[in-house]
Amino acid sequence: MSLLKTQNRNKIFPGTKENLNFARYLGESAVRFPDKKAIVYSAAKSKEDTYLTMKELDQLSDRYACGLSEAGISKGTKTMLMAMPKNDFFPLAMALFKIGAVPVFVDPGMGMKRMLHCIRSTGPEAFIGIPMAHVVRLLTPRVFKSLKSWVTIGHRWFWRGSTTLSMKKEIVSEFKMAEAAKNELAAIVFTTGSTGPAKGVEYTHGMLNGMIDQLVDNFNPGFDEVDLATFPMYTLFDVSLGITAVFPDMHPAFPAKADPEKIVKAILDNNVTTMFASPALLKNLTAYCNGKNIVLSSLRRVISGGAPIEPEVMEKVEKIIPEDAGFFSTYGATEAAPISAINSREVLKETRFRTDAGEGTCIGEPFGGVDVKIITVSDDPCEELNEDWFVKPGTTGEVIVRGDIVSQSYFERPDENLVSKIQDGNDTWHRTGDLGWIDEKGRLWYCGRKKQRVTASGKDYFTTPCESLFNTHSAVFRSALVGVDSGSEVIPVICIELCEECKNYDKDILIHELKTIAEGNDIVDGINIFLLHDSFPVDIRHNAKIMREKLSLWAGRTIKGDA
Repeated sequence: MSLLKTQNRNKIFPGTKENLNFARYLGESAVRFPDKKAIVYSAAKSKEDTYLTMKELDQLSDRYACGLSEAGISKGTKTMLMAMPKNDFFPLAMALFKIGAVPVFVDPGMGMKRMLHCIRSTGPEAFIGIPMAHVVRLLTPRVFKSLKSWVTIGHRWFWRGSTTLSMKKEIVSEFKMAEAAKNELAAIVFTTGSTGPAKGVEYTHGMLNGMIDQLVDNFNPGFDEVDLATFPMYTLFDVSLGITAVFPDMHPAFPAKADPEKIVKAILDNNVTTMFASPALLKNLTAYCNGKNIVLSSLRRVISGGAPIEPEVMEKVEKIIPEDAGFFSTYGATEAAPISAINSREVLKETRFRTDAGEGTCIGEPFGGVDVKIITVSDDPCEELNEDWFVKPGTTGEVIVRGDIVSQSYFERPDENLVSKIQDGNDTWHRTGDLGWIDEKGRLWYCGRKKQRVTASGKDYFTTPCESLFNTHSAVFRSALVGVDSGSEVIPVICIELCEECKNYDKDILIHELKTIAEGNDIVDGINIFLLHDSFPVDIRHNAKIMREKLSLWAGRTIKGDA
């Protein structure tokens, strides 16, 4: 058992009566391991920028906290932070937590239009960003009209305001950290908006503490861990737990475009023991390593999340990590993470065969402290929990969750709270918008997004079960269920993307074989139209989530002969 887990209920994880400010963890790490590397930048151009120790990170965040306070940022100030990892993202984020301000985190991979929408809807009072971010600020003044102060990371150009360069030069004593209660707002984190408008999720200090506990209890990290940081925000948890975070030479907003050679170099050079990565990154990494017979021998665990991962990729990951290492596929959402996880060995030995039979994708048993229930599929609000909504065991419905890791509210979105939150006395359940069911072992099975189900002729078709059946065909790379509105009815359609080596597969033979797969299976009974598509539109973040809404429009035009 790791030292982290042994001390889980002692000093590292103070009780609820003490200050629950998330930034306190960094102070603890700096005291215990002052000279240990906190953040390593594998692409740093100068030696002095290669890494920060725990003590240096803590001290730098203290300096920034003092400087930001003088710039007008105080407790409760909503502050937009737009910085790359190499541009002081972490010390600035920790400085904001220490002040008690509310950092606003937006995924840069969502695109400029959606990003500006997020800023406008939040109404930040302060803005911290790299010079180019300030150029955007000046070019879109209406979006930033709520600002009262701004700070430039690095050199200021032709605008006024404070800079982090001046703050770095100041020598300050230890910054007095703000007090924070369990239900106090700590941050606003926006969803990616890949399946709908991006929403600001309210993170409390209690929620962040709950996420720390879940990571420790379920992945059992030790103080000697070195994490490959491919998702910046998760690195806040690394340094808070005394774990070294290594940043590879990649753009964190586009993991699918990461150079696998550079990823391997970062792992080998720093003896990385754990890594969190999207399926798209892992797919490219395994192809590179398998082709060169590379085994990443220092790894103890690989954790995947953000999008579903195919068993075939799991098999390839297992070939590039030691036999005693673990590979976990996690399930969660911006509003609640982590909810569950499953080991690749369990998938490859058992659940993948049930997936191929149309039962959905097994995403593991929910973590301790996370309650999961299944309710009747409905698009209607459910303001208060009603047990009549619960489905029978083994029945597919909507997944709802509650626990310390679950956000209680969206920021200034009462309309979204109405359809996504359910009150249960003093507790709040979050409606994930995901479809699933719980099996005889208590494991959760994912069956797709609720809004992407297709209702035709009084029957509900769920994406994952339907698609899994057709994905078993050797020529099929992936399939997608969509609904096409003909005007008088909704028609269920299966779109097919062929494997690269099967692009010339005879269309008529393929459709005949797909219909043979569907014969006698109630899951896909009534689906008779199959369309071939060259390359599915996918999300820009993970390159794995199929944009079914766009595909549905294409299918409609194709059926009408307009494509």
